[in-house]
Amino acid sequence: MASATILVLNGPNLNLLGVREPKTYGSETLADIEESCLERAASLDLALDFRQSNHEGQMIDWIQEARESADGIVINAGAYTHTSIAILDALRACELPIVEVHLSNIFAREAYRHHSYISSVASGVICGFGAQSYILALDAVAYLLEQKSQDD
Repeated sequence: MASATILVLNGPNLNLLGVREPKTYGSETLADIEESCLERAASLDLALDFRQSNHEGQMIDWIQEARESADGIVINAGAYTHTSIAILDALRACELPIVEVHLSNIFAREAYRHHSYISSVASGVICGFGAQSYILALDAVAYLLEQKSQDD
């Protein structure tokens, strides 16, 4: 698992963390989350490629690139979680371990947030723990990669 690269992909409006609905999403910024993820990744001997886009096509391009450049994906697709079959198809095609992450508990929110297209291709879903959800997701993807290396 040494030197495995993990793409941490963040979708629309996550660039507004810290100012957008802090009661729901917390007061930490995306930069704060990235810093915490970099620290955790280093402790897990993982390299991190941390990105954010408000554009569905850009996210799809990055997922497709990950087929060649990454060993796993942690994804918070934001609202695209509930709407994007295109992101689902890109994730399905990448054939990498995927962990879906959300800051809030999507199942305790509006009904339209209860369905995730991404969940059907993710190894697991972590939600409801605020910024800590990302740390838990990194631990999970490290576990998945370790299991994969033992199976190979």
